[in-house]
Amino acid sequence: MIGLRRLENIRNCAEDVLRCGVPGDLMETGVWRGGAAIFMRAILAAHGVEDRVVWVADSFEGLPPPDPAMYPADDGLDLSAVDYLRVPLEEVRANFLAYGLLDERVRFVRGWFRETLPTCEVERLALLRLDGDLYESTWVALENLYPKVSSGGYVIIDDYGAVEQCRHATEDYRKSHGITAELTAIDWTGIFWKKP
Repeated sequence: MIGLRRLENIRNCAEDVLRCGVPGDLMETGVWRGGAAIFMRAILAAHGVEDRVVWVADSFEGLPPPDPAMYPADDGLDLSAVDYLRVPLEEVRANFLAYGLLDERVRFVRGWFRETLPTCEVERLALLRLDGDLYESTWVALENLYPKVSSGGYVIIDDYGAVEQCRHATEDYRKSHGITAELTAIDWTGIFWKKP
């Protein structure tokens, strides 16, 4: 679903943090069928990396209904009934297994981000990729995980150009936390930045 340019971006960012020794694991929030996270695990395997984990965070039940009282920007964007976006954990695990990449270096975080990410056991990240569409999903992921991204690590936002709510959450978070690192476009929707 994400296309070749966004896959190349994952590879470039992941190989850069490995080459530069940026400490931390790799994580995707919002994984659909698992392709990008599987690719992250494949990159680690290709480089013989055995001391990093790929965290795979998703409800595995699709997107949550919007909560406009808490996140007014999500009013009118209800993707919770889109069956196409509901991919069970068992199917994602099977997709990792099909590539021989399901092992102890893959950890699943199951549930709504607002419930799971505040207590997620990940300690440090070298690469964080967000693909949650909603303002809430983007904000909650940044609020709970960006502080764990190491200096020299990367943040990738998949839906920045495609979903207005995602873009606003990203911009609001960056502004409220004084983040001035340059945003770089990947393609028509994806963007990323390197944490100073």
